[in-house]
Amino acid sequence: MKKLKNFPYTNILVLGLAKSGTAAARLLLENGRKVRVNDKQADENAQSVKDLKQLGAEVITGSHPLSVLEGVEVIVKNPGIPYDIPLLVEAENRDIPIITEIEIAGNLVETSIIGITGSNGKTTTTTLTTEMLAKSNQQVRVAGNIGYVATEVANELKSDEKMVLELSSFQLMGVKAFKPKVAVLLNIYEAHLDYHKTFENYREAKCNIFRNQSEEDFLIYNADNSTVVESIEQAKASKIPFSLKQKYENGAWADEKGVYFQGEKVIDRQDIVLVGDHNLENILAAVCAAKLSGATNEGIQEVLTTFSAVKHRMQFVENIQGRFFYNDSKATNTLATQKALSSFRQPTVLLAGGLDRGNDFDDLIPYLENVKGMVLFGETSEKLRSTAEKAGIDIIRSADTMEDAVRNAYEISEPDNVILLSPACASWDQYRTFEERGDMFIQAVHTLK
Repeated sequence: MKKLKNFPYTNILVLGLAKSGTAAARLLLENGRKVRVNDKQADENAQSVKDLKQLGAEVITGSHPLSVLEGVEVIVKNPGIPYDIPLLVEAENRDIPIITEIEIAGNLVETSIIGITGSNGKTTTTTLTTEMLAKSNQQVRVAGNIGYVATEVANELKSDEKMVLELSSFQLMGVKAFKPKVAVLLNIYEAHLDYHKTFENYREAKCNIFRNQSEEDFLIYNADNSTVVESIEQAKASKIPFSLKQKYENGAWADEKGVYFQGEKVIDRQDIVLVGDHNLENILAAVCAAKLSGATNEGIQEVLTTFSAVKHRMQFVENIQGRFFYNDSKATNTLATQKALSSFRQPTVLLAGGLDRGNDFDDLIPYLENVKGMVLFGETSEKLRSTAEKAGIDIIRSADTMEDAVRNAYEISEPDNVILLSPACASWDQYRTFEERGDMFIQAVHTLK
């Protein structure tokens, strides 16, 4: 077990259990802190609750009483809990700091941290960076929003291992002193406004990834994204741009022939198997992060000539009678679906729909040029139907289940067509997670075959 350093709190409230809260509470208890845990949904008879009590935690379940704030010096909040619940509003009124477990993880790590965030592309870039380092014989661990609890990985991290962290805006909103040695800011687009309330709040959360960096650190940024460029103006770190439009001698860029980093050709463009310009941006960012952290061209080439996609992110699933099925269930907003549609030139059948967050979908219209048909599902079916009609798409079908959607898509497709699940919506109206939605799509494709 590692010892917490520069963490001046003794009495701590862990708000929300799940994997990250449980890990943070356990770590704090093992470091001799007094821990109170509050989770509205947890079963007081759950084994995780019993284990924490046995370690000395006070656990309150079933509600969020204001009494849990008594004597508390800091709150370690589950990233998914919104800041506008009465308990957190009162905590802010009492000037109690609210952090996420990322802050604790950063406190434990004494080696290099690579932090990666953006509205889209985080998981692909995180995976690429990690694989590039691993194939270059670097010792590396991955954690964060990608599914591995940051405090658990940080606690196990060896002195010769690097740590690659995928960071969401929810996690970054709760950091105070955390800073990575290498920060990557992929893009900033309007997203998660139901949580952050305003775009400015969302942008500020993303900028926390570099806010505490010094001149000795590196900030890799998307020079083609105007919001990113504007946001990093006051950053103190050494700035490393990447671009699909311009050549930057101190950064990374791409042309029709290759991918380059700081004047050196890293790989021939034709050898890269990952499709889509948005993925080329992710590749450029990963090349920057990996090269600055010790990766070799040979290691990078080995990854880029074999890596086709992360599951649920433009994942090729199957070729059935000349129809190419792609699972892009992670596309939970219109921007992600725009990028997915831009990746293909052949006729496409689009499967879309999901949770209604109040927005319309007309910003998809310019990207529907190659879409020959749409199969719609979920709460947003009618809104998407209206968008499809405005775009002049004649074949529009509705489906109640993913199996029905896949079958409908196959019926209206022809050989050499793409059948693309890219919902442009969150999954929570029909599925627990976007992963579950993607798995149902994969299962339906295999059933169809």
